[in-house]
Amino acid sequence: MALRDIVVDPNPTLRKKCRPVEVFDEKLGKLLDDMRETMNHADGVGLAGPQVGILRRLAVVEVEDFYIELINPVIVKKTGTQDGPEGCLSVPNKQADIKRPYKVTVDYQDRNGTPMTVTAEGFIARAFCHEIDHLDGILYYDYIEKQEKR
Repeated sequence: MALRDIVVDPNPTLRKKCRPVEVFDEKLGKLLDDMRETMNHADGVGLAGPQVGILRRLAVVEVEDFYIELINPVIVKKTGTQDGPEGCLSVPNKQADIKRPYKVTVDYQDRNGTPMTVTAEGFIARAFCHEIDHLDGILYYDYIEKQEKR
């Protein structure tokens, strides 16, 4: 495993839409392992491909004893709402209160390409939404700007 550099805003890589992962091999496994190590070293709870310069649809999330690798994730169901503080390893030393769904269901693939589904609520649901947004070039503070425009 190796630490990777975290891409920091305003790097344009963070604003690009990622392509699906199509090859599930040893190289992908190493990337996921590196991402987990990088996230933990930076005291984060999630890290997405573009945050390490990889424009592929993948992310890792780790909250306490819960760890998951989300490859080609799609949110298929959202319920409820929650407001709470969010920060980002790519936007250091800043936070904002962001409205997110309270509960989400995500279809994804694991590191072997096996289709999976996971449902999460609360903080883990928030982390899923945050990381999946990265895969579409969306940063958490974009929601502040949307709310202000209304």
